[in-house]
Amino acid sequence: MTTYSFGYDPVVLAGLLITTLVLGLMIGSFLNVVIYRLPLSMLAKWKVECKEFLSDNPNTEDEVAPNFNIAFPASHCPKCKAPIKPWQNIPVLSYLILKGRCHSCKASISIRYPIIEVITGLLSVFCLLILGFSYEAGLALVFTWSLIALTMIDIDHRLLPDGITLPLMWLGILLNSFHLFTDLQSAVYGAILGYGVLWSVFWLFKFATGKEGMGFGDFKLLAALGAWMGWEMLPLIIILSSFVGAAIGIAGILIAGRDKNIPIPFGPYLAIAGWIAFFWGDQITAAYLNYAKVG
Repeated sequence: MTTYSFGYDPVVLAGLLITTLVLGLMIGSFLNVVIYRLPLSMLAKWKVECKEFLSDNPNTEDEVAPNFNIAFPASHCPKCKAPIKPWQNIPVLSYLILKGRCHSCKASISIRYPIIEVITGLLSVFCLLILGFSYEAGLALVFTWSLIALTMIDIDHRLLPDGITLPLMWLGILLNSFHLFTDLQSAVYGAILGYGVLWSVFWLFKFATGKEGMGFGDFKLLAALGAWMGWEMLPLIIILSSFVGAAIGIAGILIAGRDKNIPIPFGPYLAIAGWIAFFWGDQITAAYLNYAKVG
């Protein structure tokens, strides 16, 4: 993907970049809510559905799911349940003002929240720098934000929600019906092959070992990546995800002393590899082909 050449006045450009950074920080704050609440809401719903299926009295009061989702209840401290006021919910800044502690009970607030906000803000600015003030940049933002949410949810729960992966896949197919990132045929085959390749690996591994090597959410995520970038980019994404997984896995064992027998979710590696391929896939492929030709 080629870098966009800005034709704006430096002051206007600085304003656009700052606005994008602030937007990214705000979206990062919202992603923190999605990352925390969406899987819990899904688990609560599944629990009720299981009880309704197994119980002789599915409508008893104790089996009604709590009204818990992304929008409700309002933001509050998970420790003391005190409501979080608007000034206490400003991305990054509130964390610094509160010194990383709840205003009411002084419980520690995870450093992960401002980190996700900063990462989202910086990656949002990066999208604008690469693609300019364009439709493609706006869509790249949606793509990036979705991958951040999926990465963190999979790390926390080993879960890739259909509520994110499937709309992401259909959006990729819709966008490429207008040839935005690839042609429609390539996008459709990308979705089909993205799902089918990992589905086949899953069953081959299960027949060979009797174990499940990955989840169905991984199939859907690779299908979404294929829908955005086309089937031609799938081999690169799979290879990159293997390299990313190996690098992070080895680093985790050497630095953090992580048990090598503990399963590691594959979704974050796919997401990172897919994001890299989205911006530099063509250049990486061209560099490899030139190297292979010289060799």
